[in-house]
Amino acid sequence: MNKRFSIFSFPYQRYTMKDKLFFQDKVVIITGASSGIGRAAALIFSQFNAKVVLASRNEEKLKSLKEEIYSKGGQALVIKTDTSLLHDTQRMATETISKWGKIDVLIANAGKYVTDVSHDIDIQSFKESMEINFFGTLNVIKSVLPEMKRQKNGHIVIVNSLDAKKGIIGDAPYVAAKSALDGFGEILRQELKEEGINITSVYPARVDTPMIEHLKVPWISPKISCDKVVKAMINGIKRNKAIVVIPSVYFLLGPLNNTFPRLTDWFYRKLKIEGVKINEKR
Repeated sequence: MNKRFSIFSFPYQRYTMKDKLFFQDKVVIITGASSGIGRAAALIFSQFNAKVVLASRNEEKLKSLKEEIYSKGGQALVIKTDTSLLHDTQRMATETISKWGKIDVLIANAGKYVTDVSHDIDIQSFKESMEINFFGTLNVIKSVLPEMKRQKNGHIVIVNSLDAKKGIIGDAPYVAAKSALDGFGEILRQELKEEGINITSVYPARVDTPMIEHLKVPWISPKISCDKVVKAMINGIKRNKAIVVIPSVYFLLGPLNNTFPRLTDWFYRKLKIEGVKINEKR
């Protein structure tokens, strides 16, 4: 690895049998499981002998993933789900309980990278982003909460974005939705504490997923692997962390931006953090 990337590498211990036993027979719902972080999460949790529920709109990809999990000795349930529809997410929860009798962990991961480079506040882009990235997540959480409250335990992982701590130009619709999710997660964590339900909000930087495969990013903000995000997420669940930032070097970005916003503006602008669309490079 190039030395200039070294500050972004962060070690993870190898998983022990104790780690794997932590998730054994736990029922884990993963939205957005057909690709990216969700797919990686499904594969890793299934290796820990968790019973994974694969939720996404792409049923074909989910079935292929299920076969891969089964071939490695894991257990998986495919539920085609559109998280923007409350009745769909409620059906997802009902089918999960019918199959496995409980819901231990929710990985609220489904989302879409919605941008607006018009500089004219494209209202439709903002509505689309809020519908998928904010209300879609609320639908999923609302659907699993009755069962978790009945059980008096559960863990909800909200997959957010570092963009919620410091936005990137052109990403306003996406940032607006993720920022709303940031605030919602803060309140939810406090409200559910006495119910025995834990909340972990995960803030990855640029992740190497199909969502941003069209972007060439600067060296200071390299794309990180989905596996690294999932490993950090697992560590967050086990330690019941309220916030997980990946890479951890960015943990101070939010406080820094709150204290010196124009400095971070300059930093982002100077280093062209927004990146370049691959088809625009020439």
